[in-house]
Amino acid sequence: MHITWPFLVSLVIVFIVLFIVFYKKIENFYVYFPQTDIEATPDEFRLSYKDVYFHSKDGEKLNAWFLHGDKDAPVILYCHGNACNISHLLDYAGLLVEKNLQVFLFDYRGYGKSTGSPSEKGIYMDAQAAYDYLINVEKIPSERIVLMGHSVGAAAAIDVAINNHVRSIIIESAFTSTKDMSKQIFPMNMISFLLPANYNNLEKMAEISAPKLFIHGQDDEIVPFEMGRRLFDASMGPKIFYPVKGAGHNDTFILGGEGYFKILADFAGNPGYSIQD
Repeated sequence: MHITWPFLVSLVIVFIVLFIVFYKKIENFYVYFPQTDIEATPDEFRLSYKDVYFHSKDGEKLNAWFLHGDKDAPVILYCHGNACNISHLLDYAGLLVEKNLQVFLFDYRGYGKSTGSPSEKGIYMDAQAAYDYLINVEKIPSERIVLMGHSVGAAAAIDVAINNHVRSIIIESAFTSTKDMSKQIFPMNMISFLLPANYNNLEKMAEISAPKLFIHGQDDEIVPFEMGRRLFDASMGPKIFYPVKGAGHNDTFILGGEGYFKILADFAGNPGYSIQD
């Protein structure tokens, strides 16, 4: 069979059209890596907690651990990244608790013991449901809720911050949009100009009035450091940018050490905190 150039061009066009039509499913495939095994519990870390379940707006049953402490302490509503669940965060959460912070760890749909399958719309609903649980069930005043999101979790935290009053928001290792991220990934970089800007954190930043702390590893191998700077530049004050020298995507708190936790705790405790203080 003789393959002509018009045939090849038509084939490429069909491929591009199909890719765009099914892009949402393809995007979810490379964005989410749900982990369902619960590998540890707060008991093993001697953390005081409450094991809770609540429901998203569309009926998914979500699991969370509320690591509680001083009832007047700020509550970190933590939105985790794409390849873990709450059982993988206990070491980190324990260090936050040591800084007199309460921590609410929850799993998106499809992660841990939560039902369903993750999607952009889904994780936004799940993060909103976590916020609503703290407000309506635990009776936590909104001025004591600090949103925190890591990587794709930052997109969930940002969405909640736009629609609700919070004390402040911490944005760590965040990307500008999945369209921008696709430019970093072969072969999607070849057609990235055709893709929609989903998870558009950059566009949303100007809508957040709450105080903001941006944290980004200077050697982030997944989300370019420059994306963190662009998000910071697009946001209104008050805001702080904290680069972590030598850190990659998942080890900012390790490489940042005590300085990382001091800035995070000081900011959470006082939204008017300045890095020069």
